[in-house]
Amino acid sequence: MSNVEKVTNISPVDFVYALEMAIAALLSYWAMTVGLTRLVDTPTDLLGGMWAAVSAIFVFREKELDSLSAGIARLVATCVSFALCLPYLWLFPASPVGIAALLAIGTIVMILLQRRGDIITTGITTVVVMVVAAIDPHDAWRQPLLRLADTVVGIGIGVVCQWVGFHLLRRIMSTQQAS
Repeated sequence: MSNVEKVTNISPVDFVYALEMAIAALLSYWAMTVGLTRLVDTPTDLLGGMWAAVSAIFVFREKELDSLSAGIARLVATCVSFALCLPYLWLFPASPVGIAALLAIGTIVMILLQRRGDIITTGITTVVVMVVAAIDPHDAWRQPLLRLADTVVGIGIGVVCQWVGFHLLRRIMSTQQAS
């Protein structure tokens, strides 16, 4: 089968799914960039939008329960990272050794929580929080709080958009089949 033949296998449902995910990412980005504008500087504002969009994309799955499950996984991983990074940044400046220590501790915590599949997400979140805290050490302790907010917004918008899109598409398809 050639690549041209594979492309023709994309259905209208696939295009709708792609559009729904793009809308979820855009809404998440806008929610955080507009919402944070009054509270933080522009680079932090843009990072918040990016992180919320990433969270919306992360949870956007084809089935409702898969999206909800991905949202829970993302939230647990982010909460573990938050719980590690916030006290660390209250006491110490961000550093490569600190990042490594938090990655190791986060991995152990996720293993103890029996969530080995979410170790990577915890690690990525921890690295992002700590590197941003190193880039802008002034009020570095705010980074875990901001990234938690970004993540919650992105998860919420992503899950809601997936759910609404799924139900609208199902309704449209059932109407078309009935006629």
